[in-house]
Amino acid sequence: MDVYATQIDRGSDRFQRNRAEMLVRLAEIDAQLARALKKAGFRVARQGKHIVMTDGVRIITIPRHSRVNALTMGAVFRDAGLSEDEFRTLL
Repeated sequence: MDVYATQIDRGSDRFQRNRAEMLVRLAEIDAQLARALKKAGFRVARQGKHIVMTDGVRIITIPRHSRVNALTMGAVFRDAGLSEDEFRTLL
């Protein structure tokens, strides 16, 4: 059996569709976090591989390159000076 036959064909249509769907979901999560922080008075300072937001006092960085897990999300709202309940109401 050919070793390469078991690897994912990255050029396949199925792989490209799954990757596109994943990127759309990641963008939605980033947008939700950014929208919640905008409601809390933050503004986008710059965007690239990360979204950097500031309220003039604090600087918050949201990663865009991978899924934001619960620990990272908790760190974001703590760094923003929000309690968990305040953050949930903003979402």
